[in-house]
Amino acid sequence: MIKKLYNWVLSWSDSRWGWLALFVIALFEASWFPLPPDILLIALCLGAPKKSFRFAALCLVGSIIGAALGYGIGHFLWVAPSGEPTALAAFFYENIFSIESFNNVGALYNKYNFWIVFTAGFTPLPFKLFTIAGGMFSINFVMFIIASLVSRGLRFFLIGWLIWRFGAPIKSFIDKYFNMLATLFAVLLIGFTALTLWLFGSEDGGNDEATEVVEAEIETIDTTAETEEYSVMIEEFKN
Repeated sequence: MIKKLYNWVLSWSDSRWGWLALFVIALFEASWFPLPPDILLIALCLGAPKKSFRFAALCLVGSIIGAALGYGIGHFLWVAPSGEPTALAAFFYENIFSIESFNNVGALYNKYNFWIVFTAGFTPLPFKLFTIAGGMFSINFVMFIIASLVSRGLRFFLIGWLIWRFGAPIKSFIDKYFNMLATLFAVLLIGFTALTLWLFGSEDGGNDEATEVVEAEIETIDTTAETEEYSVMIEEFKN
C-alpha cells in the first residue's frame, strides 16, 4: 500500500500538474497524509533546478495552510461535547498515530510550545501529530503559525537550495543524511538557545526550565514511535 502510494506521489513529477500536486500533498500531509511532500519536492526540483525555490515556496504555503487545518481539526473536531473522543479522533488513533504519542506531545506543549512545533516541522517527526495536538491543547495560534513557518521554510528551502546548487548528485545525500542532520541541527539549536537563556535569563526560575528544553525534545523523539517506523518505511519502499 505504502509503496503504491509512494510511486503515485512520484508519478506527479512527470505531470504538467506536478506543482499543484505538490501544493495539495503539502497541505494534507500536515493533517493526515502519510508521506512527506519532500518526495515530490525533490523530484520536481531535480526536473527543473532553476525552479527549485519556486517549488519550495509552493510547498511551504501548502504546508502552512495544512498546519492551520490540522490545528482546526484538533481544536474543533477532536472532542465531543460529552468529553469523549469523536469518531474522527478515534480514526486517527487507530490509523495515523497512537493515543499515547498524542498525549505525550500534549504534555510538552504547556512549557515548550514554540520549540515543539519547530522541531516537528524541521525534523522527520510526524508533523500532523503536532498540528492536531496543538489545536486540541489550544496553544497560541499565532506562535504556532510562526513556528511552523520558520521550521517548514527552513526545511523546504534548504532542500531546494541544495538541488539548485549541486543538482542531481545531491539527491543520494539528501535521501541518506538529510533527516539525521536536520534532527541534529534542531537539537543543537535548541541546546544553544537553552544555554543562552541559562546564562542570561532571569532569576525567577526560568533558567531551570530552559535547561530542560533539549531533554523534552529528545523525549518527544524517543516517545513518538511513529517517527522511527515512518523513516524506516520510507527507506524500505524508496527503491
